[in-house]
Amino acid sequence: MMNDANRALKADPMLDDGDDPFLEAEDVERMLLGESAPARPAPAMNAPQGGFGSAYDDEGDDPFLEDEDDFEDGDYPASPAPRAPFDPSAAEYEGMYDEIAPVGASGAFYGEVDGEVSDQPVPRITVAAFCERPETGALVHNAGNDRRLAKAHVTVELGGLPAAIERYHDESTPNLLIVESGMRGRGLFDQLEELAGVCDADTKVIIVGAANDIGLYRELMKRGVSEYLVPPMTPLHLIRTISELFLDPDQPFAGKSIAFIGSKGGVGSSTVAHNCAWALTEGIQTDAVLVDLDLSFGTAGLDFNQDPAQTLGDALAEPDRLDDALLDRLLVRCTERLSLFSAPATLDKDWEFSPAEYEMVLDKVRRQAPFMALDLPHIWMPWVKQTLLSADQVVVTVTPDLASLRNAKNLFDLITSARPNDEPPKVVINMAGMPKRPEIPVKDFAEALGTQPALVLPFEPQLFGKAANNGQMITELDAKSKAAEGFTHLAGLVSGRASTPQRSRSLFGKMFGG
Repeated sequence: MMNDANRALKADPMLDDGDDPFLEAEDVERMLLGESAPARPAPAMNAPQGGFGSAYDDEGDDPFLEDEDDFEDGDYPASPAPRAPFDPSAAEYEGMYDEIAPVGASGAFYGEVDGEVSDQPVPRITVAAFCERPETGALVHNAGNDRRLAKAHVTVELGGLPAAIERYHDESTPNLLIVESGMRGRGLFDQLEELAGVCDADTKVIIVGAANDIGLYRELMKRGVSEYLVPPMTPLHLIRTISELFLDPDQPFAGKSIAFIGSKGGVGSSTVAHNCAWALTEGIQTDAVLVDLDLSFGTAGLDFNQDPAQTLGDALAEPDRLDDALLDRLLVRCTERLSLFSAPATLDKDWEFSPAEYEMVLDKVRRQAPFMALDLPHIWMPWVKQTLLSADQVVVTVTPDLASLRNAKNLFDLITSARPNDEPPKVVINMAGMPKRPEIPVKDFAEALGTQPALVLPFEPQLFGKAANNGQMITELDAKSKAAEGFTHLAGLVSGRASTPQRSRSLFGKMFGG
């Protein structure tokens, strides 16, 4: 039988991985005999739910783990030490995995059951891979160049689990983390527990491992790992796995929506929304779409020095025609990670649309990026109320005066009563300390609302006026200003993720219940 296996390896180069430790002779024999490798079972319907790291086994009695007699305390197989950043342009990796050829007469890829890779592009997510083997790094890099991942930001490094743990002690984790580890047993789970301690709650994790073990797979799923893959695999196999995580028709990807509204006109809600959206993308390094919903007087185009020919008004006029291709043409790239859906900002139309039309457009926009910032106008219409109450987070901008306090209290009462299971709105007190203006003290304002402000911005007319006239964000103009630090802080609060300078281990311990 082994002679037959050797002949098959020569006949089909896709089965020959040289010294690849992941493909053993027994696997080849099964393939020659037409026997499938043990399938990865779907998680049980009653399996524990939760994010990565939500379940840990402290008893050490997992049936699939090696006998504890096999290893003395602390004497587990170690992952390779972190290496230099992966360089796909290096000569030894040239052309690696360029050919994506099917295995077997059926055209199915190894490790896949029936099904095809979706042609729908993956949303604007961030993907970071930490690989132990250069071959795996080349495969991930090749997959990242595929048209289906054109919107995603994919980075590849060597070093495996230890490198990922070290990196994210001080940085926010991406939307998807791919980690390769050849370890098994308690050593693997110890490192995964350490990784969970530095992971954001909404990060999905794919483990690339060495053991085709059903028990291991089930335990990883119980601990919140999104998928477990065993080489050999192709770039299309990886693309399909990522697509299934973010394009599942039963659970379609939807970014977090953050609605910004002012307690009255002129309080600076748009300025807060624009700068917070900027801080989301630049400080937390995640993609976001800013939607200017003030169709007649919106200023997002001015603030970002953009004057697009097509705007949100075009999408609302024919929401049924809005697909991913048209949406890509309507969105304007302000930066690598921030896209803008600009308002028409003209008075030649009444811009009367139904709440259902707004809902249809915004539902499609939120599938484009992890975060959607909604700059709502200070008007009270059915669609404004519906958009406000359906948002994941609400930010109310006020000034320290009586009219703002009354209106903010009305908004708070409405939102908290309609959304009893959601967080209350976050309050931003803007233009505090204006000379010669009588103000309600921040303490009294907070007591009346029943919540402390998330951010208090001082009155700085020169800084904010210059930024508005230059079409710049506050951070671009003066990154060390208190206002810039405040917007970064607010972005961390509304996103549930900390920016790099403010990251701490204790924060993530709370996220995981530690």
